[in-house]
Amino acid sequence: MKAATVVVVDDHAGFRATARRVLEGDGWTVVGEAEDAASALTAIAALRPDVVLLDIGLPDLDGFGVAERIAEALDGGPAVVLVSSRDRSAYGGRLAASPAIGFVAKHELDGPGLRALIAEAPR
Repeated sequence: MKAATVVVVDDHAGFRATARRVLEGDGWTVVGEAEDAASALTAIAALRPDVVLLDIGLPDLDGFGVAERIAEALDGGPAVVLVSSRDRSAYGGRLAASPAIGFVAKHELDGPGLRALIAEAPR
């Protein structure tokens, strides 16, 4: 996958800024940001990104719920990658049951790793 468009969804402005810097430094185009589920769903519908980088711990609806809404509303929509400051083991089987294509710990986020995760995901 070449450079792709991304919407970063996280309730912490600092992480959104870091994710933007990291991804844009690797050729991704961050087309939008959102701080909660409601604004994320609006932005994703309007911007139609290739990828949504989605925090699990949002204040109004968790990332699992947002991923489900994206999958229901946007058939063939963006690839959703869940992120968290917690380790994947904290979420047990919820990750496998989610329509998201994968998970990245926030401290491990990088452009090539995200690109590889998307390339390996069944679509």
